[in-house]
Amino acid sequence: MQSTLTALAEPNRLHIVELLRDGPLPVGEIADRLELNQPQVSKHLRVLTGAGLVEVQPEANKRFYKLQTKPLQELDEWLGSYRRMWEDRFDRLDAYLLELQGKTNNLNANKQEPTQP
Repeated sequence: MQSTLTALAEPNRLHIVELLRDGPLPVGEIADRLELNQPQVSKHLRVLTGAGLVEVQPEANKRFYKLQTKPLQELDEWLGSYRRMWEDRFDRLDAYLLELQGKTNNLNANKQEPTQP
C-alpha cells in the first residue's frame, strides 16, 4: 500500500489514474490530455506500473495502459477503518447536537409559558 500512496502523491500520476478510470489509453493520448511530453508520461507510467496501479497491454504497434483495481481496493479497505471511525464520531456528534437542541427547545417553551400568580 505504501507504493500506491507514494505513486499517487505526485499530481501528474494521480491525473493519469483518473484518466484511466474511463478505460485503457495509449501513452500518446495520455500525454495530449495532460499536455505533457511523451517521455514525461512514460516515466510516470513506469512508476505506476511498478506500484501495480497500471498494466501495459500491447496492441499492434501501440501500448495501451489499463488501470489495475487491486491496489485501489486495498487502499479503500485501509481507508474503510478511518471511514467507520469518522462515521461513529459524526453519529455521536449528531446525537449530542440533537440533545442540545432538545434542551434549547425546552428552555424556549418554558419562557413562553405565562406564569400564574
